[in-house]
Amino acid sequence: MMQIGQFIHFPYTFAGLAVGGLVGLTGVGGGSLMTPLLVLMFGIHPATAVGTDLLYAGLTKITGSAVHHRNGSIEWSVVRRLAAGSAPAALATLALLAYWGVQSQRSGSAISTILGYALLLTATVLLFRPWLVEKTRPAFARLSERHIAALTIVLGAALGVMVTLSSVGAGAIGVTVLLMLYPKMSTLRIVGTDIAHAVPLTLIAGAGHWAIGSVDWPMLISLLLGSIPGIMIASHFATRVPDRALRTLLAVALALVGAKLAFQ
Repeated sequence: MMQIGQFIHFPYTFAGLAVGGLVGLTGVGGGSLMTPLLVLMFGIHPATAVGTDLLYAGLTKITGSAVHHRNGSIEWSVVRRLAAGSAPAALATLALLAYWGVQSQRSGSAISTILGYALLLTATVLLFRPWLVEKTRPAFARLSERHIAALTIVLGAALGVMVTLSSVGAGAIGVTVLLMLYPKMSTLRIVGTDIAHAVPLTLIAGAGHWAIGSVDWPMLISLLLGSIPGIMIASHFATRVPDRALRTLLAVALALVGAKLAFQ
């Protein structure tokens, strides 16, 4: 009989528990936390860290998307616009990774650098989201519906490339830009729409990484075993934690990690 240790690696499970807890407390996407942790602490090749985290994100967000759909808090027309840009962009990025050789030093270096810059951008968005949304509101309010639709597709394409290469961006960055583009839409519907779009994007990108050999299934199972109870426990206590202070601390940590990855 095969030993459980062959499939479950408890250091990854504890990492999943910690990241799941932070996601439950702050709402920040797991990719912003999990991928750099796997690369820097466990020494996982960046492509494997990204590919495994993408499937992990897709599987965990299915439940959230189903809840938002049941509550009627998804704008499916916006999801379709985002997907029109993100799906082809993700496939093109996967083809480029396959051409480079997904486990090559060239791919690893490119992914680490892009991950670093994506984390720096995420940290900036976390710190300055209200200011960014308010300052850009007049400019976006003057745009026609046709221009808004075109910009939404462009946003989807940018997220498709960024998420496929780094597993970062579909959460904090996507929500912030959607708040700029659709100021009349409630925050709940923005979040629900972003989560619904993240499901096909992360599953397409994750499946692509699996096809080109950059998914570690035992690591994925181990992460899920820790992160699911971590999110559940932390979500229960989220209202008792000072959100602003925690987000500021998290943004500073992401900026430091991002700078290390981007400029090493």
